[in-house]
Amino acid sequence: MSVTQLSGLAKRLVADQVLDEATAVSATKAARRENQTFAQHAVEAKLVKSRELAKVASMAFGSPLFDLGAYNFDLIPKNLVDEKLISKHFALPLYKRGNRLFVAVADPTNLSGLDEINFNTGLNTDAVLVEADKLAKAIESFLSNSDIGGGLAGMDDDELDALDVGDGADSEPKDDGDPGGDEAPVVRFVNKVLLDAIRTGASDIHFEPYEKSYRVRLRTDGVLHEVAKPPIQLATRISARLKVMSKMDISERRVPQDGRIKMKLSKTKAIDFRVNSLPTLWGEKIVLRILDPSSAKLGIDALGYEDAQKKIYMDALAQPQGMILVTGPTGSGKTVSLYTGLNILNTPERNISTAEDPVEINLEGINQVNVHPKVGLDFAEALRSFLRQDPDIVMVGEIRDLTTAEIAIKAAQTGHLVLSTLHTNSAPETLTRLMNMGVPTFNIATSVSVIIAQRLARRLCNECKKPVTLPPEVLKEEGFHTVKIPENEWKLFQPVGCEHCSKGYKGRVGVYEVVRITDGISRIIMEGGNSIQIADQARKEGFNNLRTSALRKVVMGVTSLEEANRVTKD
Repeated sequence: MSVTQLSGLAKRLVADQVLDEATAVSATKAARRENQTFAQHAVEAKLVKSRELAKVASMAFGSPLFDLGAYNFDLIPKNLVDEKLISKHFALPLYKRGNRLFVAVADPTNLSGLDEINFNTGLNTDAVLVEADKLAKAIESFLSNSDIGGGLAGMDDDELDALDVGDGADSEPKDDGDPGGDEAPVVRFVNKVLLDAIRTGASDIHFEPYEKSYRVRLRTDGVLHEVAKPPIQLATRISARLKVMSKMDISERRVPQDGRIKMKLSKTKAIDFRVNSLPTLWGEKIVLRILDPSSAKLGIDALGYEDAQKKIYMDALAQPQGMILVTGPTGSGKTVSLYTGLNILNTPERNISTAEDPVEINLEGINQVNVHPKVGLDFAEALRSFLRQDPDIVMVGEIRDLTTAEIAIKAAQTGHLVLSTLHTNSAPETLTRLMNMGVPTFNIATSVSVIIAQRLARRLCNECKKPVTLPPEVLKEEGFHTVKIPENEWKLFQPVGCEHCSKGYKGRVGVYEVVRITDGISRIIMEGGNSIQIADQARKEGFNNLRTSALRKVVMGVTSLEEANRVTKD
């Protein structure tokens, strides 16, 4: 391919000496291989700045440059252009006037893309030139929002009323039909809150009644914040609506109840909510836990394990027998760590069974059991039944008592891989907790393979985080001397806050203490040692505790010292 064979924008960039011929040819071939437009590839590969590319295109082809930063994305016409076409041609519909559709593009010479959009919509298409980096962000935002029904701003009252909502069963939703009269505003309000929680990545929704007020809070990145204060007069109707959606008994307000909601956002995507009601002094407080199946399929590299920690976990998963224990407080990410491991193990050659209270995320190919203590199906009974069904891998939601612990350990000693959780604060405390339950020290030392203690810390926003220098006395007091990373490689940052994040943070990352049960640690267990002795031995053998792991995330620029203190400092 020579410069004469280059087309459109690539040829113009060579002519204006923005790119040399060889680079333009190579970029054109690479863009074709990756099914991208030339403009998209050139900017992503940092061959040319987005603003410079846009100026060249504007001057060369007489297209005025439009600023996407000033555009109201609520005006984007929904369901007009197929999402595959938007991704394929790196083009986003902006608005429709009569039979004309105005489409944002970074390369106005991509006529085949405009023609295909024209053919599929039946509308005459006009190209609107925009900067490639802004277009990429706009397309990503549009596609993610469209996957959850277009987000809040794009939904009118009829669409909110018609959201497909039912219980967590696989049967057809049994919603209470078309809401009418006085109930329609309540239905719309509840649906808006649920959608907003999904859109913002919240993990929990709290509906809380008080004597003279009512508030709704979302837990985002581990922190609660208020999002709405509906009139207190609506408290009973809001709780009734939520109980109808989750198939609870709306006439019973004196005892706690559990339920489940399934909200279908598109033909291919649905979100489950685990619902619990609690009678309080001024009415029923209802909390919804958002269960997104995609969180269980992130992959181990996305969880935040350091290389040495990941290797220990993966080696333990590769063993045919033994016990892997994950520990930490509620909301520390234990379920995601366990499900990530189960996804790695989930192959047609293995029989995997889990006992959970309750099952949070459905996993295809894994036999999942909800425990029901009231009818005699507790963790211990489920585990006994599993062992009669030729299992390879067993997951027990939580080891709560001696009976469950003894059965789990017996399974780990007889050729099964067992995964489970305990509510303790660190890996050494997990071992002493098992001793205090009454499990013989020999059984602990010979069955437990790896213990993972974990917390979730908020990630610093990459768009606005600001470098910070800490005084030497602060570094010493906080324990940075335990971090085995040269000081000249430290990258300390503090949160700022911008339009892309929440108070300087965006997303969360795991902080882990991963301890393999070595001969030295086994010896201390057999001698009945306490958690302090076990922690000292683990440190001598090179296993970082939670505090050191958190500080390592700080010096790597992943999180802030304030956040490390919030999740790990005693």
